[in-house]
Amino acid sequence: MADQLGSTEELQQYIRQMSLRDDDVLRDLRAETAGMPMLQAMLVLPEEAQLLALLVRLTGASKVLEVGTFTGYSSLCMARALPPGGTLVTCDISERWTRIAARYWQRAEVADRIDLRLADAGETLERLVDQGGAGSFDMAFIDADKAGYPRYYEQCLTLVRPGGLLVLDNTLFFGKVVDPAAQDPDTLAIRELNTRLRDDDRVEISMLAVADGLTLVHKKP
Repeated sequence: MADQLGSTEELQQYIRQMSLRDDDVLRDLRAETAGMPMLQAMLVLPEEAQLLALLVRLTGASKVLEVGTFTGYSSLCMARALPPGGTLVTCDISERWTRIAARYWQRAEVADRIDLRLADAGETLERLVDQGGAGSFDMAFIDADKAGYPRYYEQCLTLVRPGGLLVLDNTLFFGKVVDPAAQDPDTLAIRELNTRLRDDDRVEISMLAVADGLTLVHKKP
């Protein structure tokens, strides 16, 4: 049995050349985000965002939930993949970052599909549950503050319908999940989440060594 293939810059470029369907809107948004060097690492990789869009199409999702908007790259890609009348609800706390997102959503002509909720994500998700949103979403993508992941997972699992899909980013967290010396709150939260996912008989999972770790979670019917 072959081991997991290690990634190199050359191989990463080959993958993008052979797979990535890019355009000026996406390239310009990546370039503007790259101008914020302390924050650039928060941007999903373009091939990861393309995978998210493919998952929206494959699942036939018409209502998608996103926790963590940042500059709106993944939102844009998923919104483009929605069918007519589809909606993406995305949660963030930053007006500064989401102002950038809104410009590109407008440029890509998907702003009418995106419902931005500016507030604490946990509170937003709780309100959605209280408003009768349980089981109303087809898919959820979680890519926000890592310490909040265990809470966001439970809330999103409630909000996603049986048979729906959750996608969790950064589940390998720069490789720190296997470093015993890493005891910071974010790493501990991701370890807790991964253990919870492994043992959760409500779902089926697959952890992928993609980007910074991507875990697919199927909520059992």
